[in-house]
Amino acid sequence: MKLMSMKVAAAALSLAFAGPLVAADSKDATKADRERIEQEAKAAKDKCKSLKSNAKDICMAEARGKEKVAKAELAARQKDTPKNRYDVAAAKADMEYNIAKEKCDDMKGDEKDACQKAAKSARDGAKKQAKSERESAEGKKERKAS
Repeated sequence: MKLMSMKVAAAALSLAFAGPLVAADSKDATKADRERIEQEAKAAKDKCKSLKSNAKDICMAEARGKEKVAKAELAARQKDTPKNRYDVAAAKADMEYNIAKEKCDDMKGDEKDACQKAAKSARDGAKKQAKSERESAEGKKERKAS
């Protein structure tokens, strides 16, 4: 019986000290993820340097957008809140908008205007949808707290 209680005490102590270790591992993993995101973004931007004119602008918009989305996703993985989920959706909408806007630069006249208007409309719609989802999730959270 005494041996069993010693095993339980040992297990409890090991679990008590495991918490700070998990937190340290989490911080190290987060730091590693941030560094990976920055390295990937730098590599993507370096690939763009060899391109010319608007193709370079499109490439840079993609690289910057993917970096912002990855950082927002990392924040959402660390703390899954309605605001962080909104930030991910907004970053994706902005990325798509900036890429589309750069692609519109290859067009001229009314076609270019229509392209830009469609890109802006798509971004605004995506952000509106994300905001609605965030407000809905925050409202559910408040109702549970009541």
